[in-house]
Amino acid sequence: MAEPKSRVESGISLDFEGRMSYGDYLRLDTLLSAQAPLSDKQDETLFIIVHHVQELWLRLIIHEIEFAMRNLREDKAGIAFKALARVSAIQEQLVTAWDVLSTMTPSDYMTFRDQLGQASGFQSYQYRLVEILLGAKDERMLAPHRHRPEIHARLLEAFNGPSIYDEAIALVARAGLDVPKSLLERDFSKSHENNDALRDIWLTVYREPERYFELYELAEELVDVEDRFQQWRFRHMKTVERIIGYKKGTGGSSGVGFLKTALDRTFFPELWAVRTEL
Repeated sequence: MAEPKSRVESGISLDFEGRMSYGDYLRLDTLLSAQAPLSDKQDETLFIIVHHVQELWLRLIIHEIEFAMRNLREDKAGIAFKALARVSAIQEQLVTAWDVLSTMTPSDYMTFRDQLGQASGFQSYQYRLVEILLGAKDERMLAPHRHRPEIHARLLEAFNGPSIYDEAIALVARAGLDVPKSLLERDFSKSHENNDALRDIWLTVYREPERYFELYELAEELVDVEDRFQQWRFRHMKTVERIIGYKKGTGGSSGVGFLKTALDRTFFPELWAVRTEL
C-alpha cells in the first residue's frame, strides 16, 4: 500500500537548528511556564489562564491608549481613532473571557480558593493603569503597589498626567471651540468632573457633525471604549456573583457589592449627558 502523500510543501522550513522558530519568537517556554497552580484541582488552571489572557489583553489596551494619546497631542486624530477602535475590539475579547470563567461552578472554585490568600484582581496594576489613563484618579488605589517601586512609579506618572479625555478636550480647544481655561490648566491628579460648558461644546459638535466631523468621531470612539469597559465591569460583577455569591473578596473587599460601585461611575460624563440634550 502506498504511503499517503505528505501535505508538507517543499518550501516549508523544517530544520530550526540555530534558527529562530515560532516558539522562540513568542518565547512560548516562558509564557507557558507561567501557569503554576498551587493545588492539584482541575479548575485552578482555568482560573490562572483566564486571568493571564486578560492581563495580556490589558497590556495591549495600555499600549494602544498611550499611542492614541500621543497622536491626539500631535493633532493626528485619524491615527488615534484607529488605535481606539482596536481598543474596543480588544475589549470584546475581555468581555467574552468571563464566559469561559463562568463554566467554573462555585463548588469547583472552593476547592482551591484558599490558595489565593489575599491575592485579588483589585491588585492588577495593569487594570489600574487603564482606569487611570481613562481618567479615574483615586490615590488610595495606588497603595497596593507601593511594594513594587517600578510599578508604583509608572502608575504615579500616569496618575499625575492627563487622561485620554484631557487630551481630547485639549484637541477640542485647538479646533477653535471655547473650552473653559479651567479644564485645560487643571490638576490632572484629580478626576475630571462634569462640566456644563463642556457638555454644551460637545452638543455643538453633535448638532453639526459634518462641520466638526473629526471631533464627532473622536467622541463616538471614546463612548465605544467606555461602553465596552462598563460591559466588562458588569460581566466581571455577574461572574463573581455567579461563583461566590456575596462572599467577601479574597483581597478584603465586599466582593460583588464593591464591584457594583464601579458601574455608576463614568469617565466621560459630558459625552453621555449630551444624548439627553439632543
